[in-house]
Amino acid sequence: MAIEGPLRELGIHDVFQLLDLSRKTGALRVTSELRDNEGTVFFDAGRVIHASIRSNPQPLGSALLRAGKITEEDLEHARAEQRERMEPARLGDILIELGAITPRELERHVRQQIEAVVFELMSWREGFFSFEERGVADAPTEAAIRISTESLLMEGARRIDEWSRIADKVPSLAVVPVLAPVDENHPTLLDLLPNEWAVLALIDGESDLRAIAGTLGQSEFDVAKIMYGLVSTGVVALHQPEKGSAPRIEDPGPFIQRAGAALAIGRVDEALEEARGAIAADPQSARARVLAARALSRLGRGADAVEELKRAAASDPLDAEVHLELGYACARRGEHAAAVAAWDQYLKLHPGGAAAERVRGAMEAAMRLYNLIEAHLGV
Repeated sequence: MAIEGPLRELGIHDVFQLLDLSRKTGALRVTSELRDNEGTVFFDAGRVIHASIRSNPQPLGSALLRAGKITEEDLEHARAEQRERMEPARLGDILIELGAITPRELERHVRQQIEAVVFELMSWREGFFSFEERGVADAPTEAAIRISTESLLMEGARRIDEWSRIADKVPSLAVVPVLAPVDENHPTLLDLLPNEWAVLALIDGESDLRAIAGTLGQSEFDVAKIMYGLVSTGVVALHQPEKGSAPRIEDPGPFIQRAGAALAIGRVDEALEEARGAIAADPQSARARVLAARALSRLGRGADAVEELKRAAASDPLDAEVHLELGYACARRGEHAAAVAAWDQYLKLHPGGAAAERVRGAMEAAMRLYNLIEAHLGV
């Protein structure tokens, strides 16, 4: 049975969780017109066994060669051996047999490849996904590895937190880097790593971070982290693209206004529909997702409200209101630790806000309740 839909209705994080919980075996295909990109992830009973992305194919042999793990002679020998065998054999297994690489080194490298693709897909807020059940034999795996989907989701959440840390200097992937003017206080020699030099070499004053990542075949996350370092040291400055350069399906403003008005008079279903329209027009609109979450909460769909707010926090980690709403939504569901974490982020972003004192009181109450429950369970 096929599972498919737009990412604006079911986020990629939720798709992975669904396939994990239902122990699905098959191929998940994710496409993005905005990025002109496509990724494929193969699952075996809910675990990830292979992942690839069109912008950065990275065949195993070539990737190991570039990483310095094997030599060209090792790769040629392994491929010749693979062709001569009567039964199909994975390239990774042959490299291990030949002593070119250890099983642990192979597993670590393949895992890094899969993680890079999955985390890239998790950053997509627009696009379309489709899952087709099929046998494991159809997966183009070059090494035997099965990664817990839950561990990938946890690491993805950690990366979202890291995004919020760098967002003060790198607000989005749409920014255009330019070389900063020479400052007499800065050293004339730069001590950069090879991957940092590669990014620096592509700065032309026109390409944004997404384009640079595509040219290099690196993940957008890794390029953003490198850019954060270059901006922090004064080597690079970032410019916002001119207004109107980013395509937009429709102005989300009218949808947002109608959603807010519908909520105010208790027409919750109508408010949710309008909020969904705003999200369709602008998947990055945190305000639209906040309104959708409020409507979902009133409809008794607290879990959906929390997930909607998490997506809002991922798209705009510097929006204090999003974290405030997320804290309340988690508290309603009894997720006290998550509520405290969200409120703490709100206070960091808006310590003098009108709700600050009320939030501090709520945090103290939530922590007392959390500690009381934990103490009771420990008896």
